[in-house]
Amino acid sequence: MAETQNNVNAQNANAPAQDVNQLLKVRREKLAALQEAGKDPFQITKFPVDTHSTDIKENYAELEGKTVTIAGRMMFKRVMGKASFCNIQDLKGSIQCYVARDSIGEEPYADFKKYDIGDILGITGEVFTTKTGEISVHASSVTLLTKSLQILPEKFHGLTDTDTRYRQRYIDLIMNADSKETFIKRSKIIKEIRNFLDGRDFMEVETPMLVSNAGGAAARPFETHYNALDEDVKLRISLELYLKRLIVGGLERVYEIGRVFRNEGVDTRHNPEFTLMELYQAYTDYEGMMELTESMFKYLAEKVCGTSVITYNGIEIDFGKPFERITMIDCIKKYAGVDFDAVKTDEEAKQLAKEHHVEYEERHTKGDIVNLFFEEFCEKNLIQPTFVMDHPLAISPLTKKKPSDPEKVERFELFINTWEMCNAYSELNDPIDQRERFAAQDAAFAAGDEEANHTDEDFLNALEIGMPPTGGIGYGIDRLVMLLTDSPAIRDVLLFPTLKSL
Repeated sequence: MAETQNNVNAQNANAPAQDVNQLLKVRREKLAALQEAGKDPFQITKFPVDTHSTDIKENYAELEGKTVTIAGRMMFKRVMGKASFCNIQDLKGSIQCYVARDSIGEEPYADFKKYDIGDILGITGEVFTTKTGEISVHASSVTLLTKSLQILPEKFHGLTDTDTRYRQRYIDLIMNADSKETFIKRSKIIKEIRNFLDGRDFMEVETPMLVSNAGGAAARPFETHYNALDEDVKLRISLELYLKRLIVGGLERVYEIGRVFRNEGVDTRHNPEFTLMELYQAYTDYEGMMELTESMFKYLAEKVCGTSVITYNGIEIDFGKPFERITMIDCIKKYAGVDFDAVKTDEEAKQLAKEHHVEYEERHTKGDIVNLFFEEFCEKNLIQPTFVMDHPLAISPLTKKKPSDPEKVERFELFINTWEMCNAYSELNDPIDQRERFAAQDAAFAAGDEEANHTDEDFLNALEIGMPPTGGIGYGIDRLVMLLTDSPAIRDVLLFPTLKSL
């Protein structure tokens, strides 16, 4: 079998099944031959890498003529008699290597010619520039570190099938540089969030994922059974109630970045398992949370993207300007022409819903219908960063009432690119009021609202101990990553998104 450019062409995923099976068989035969000759790559436990491909290119003036040791996956090979070229791909990029028989020895060169695309190699050699001006490594030794027994997609066409990309992310990361860069940037975003909050004296904590009462959000939980205690438990849908317990305990600024689980559908912006960050700060309110959020989003854009003006799907979004602020009632006035401040009863609200073809359920109150109008008429218009404030009391069971208008609460949601990016409150710390709100949520659940909260007696006990005035907020980290990486779907920013089993 010719070990030339055919090695690359043979990766074509559209090859007949019998050809693919033959290629797979040949790879295993090569591994068996190596093992028989005492050259089993899987016996190698470490390799002394001292640099990466991009580092060599960026620091060529310093490294020219110096010896380096790199390692990575061979993505291309061209054999030309006594000398060959290959491309090695590592974490940071790829670099060309020149492999000559006279430099590495006759037997090692004969072995090299048998290596396949996808094999992982370690190469030591001298940094130089070829006659065509390409920065390369002139190999003095080549070590096979891992034998690839599978066949990568043909490089020219890449891995384009989205289902395969999501199911076999490891191949996606090998074949698609943009995908790898997205996840590297995701890590940087989370690192910079921590840096920002550390600069404001926040303390990172961890709270339970398995809970008896999954509260803090309007969502249906996943349920399971804890055998050791013979109790039914739920996966958390929010981080809120435990973090507030810590505020009660005197930890004045806390945050958590963690997975939460909501038993809901999957679409471009929703995955049942996703990353949420919630933070709580004593002695501030939702105005303080607005300032923190505006500052943090600008900071992240500048740190991660290098500018406060980013582009998502061809649309410029400016984090450098003050974010717009508008009440939910005024937003509905603006985009639907309806003034809910003039609506006094649930029946009037339902009549307006009928007139504007907004679907509702009989159990819905005026507050619920206000929210339905907002979702129907307003969200699609909110492109630039906009704080939508002062939600109805009925849809905000954990939020302080506005002293000037007890039908509304001190709450905001930040919308960018029509998406809800975060949700914040002046946190309700009145245990008597909170108990009444929980009772209303229990009634809503009994009436058919499967996403309603339930009374949490231990949380009420914590509030009775006393929680200071507090501002709190929750951020969807995955949507934030989508925005800052210009990714069209949540699955593109989750390494292993939820998929139906094959």
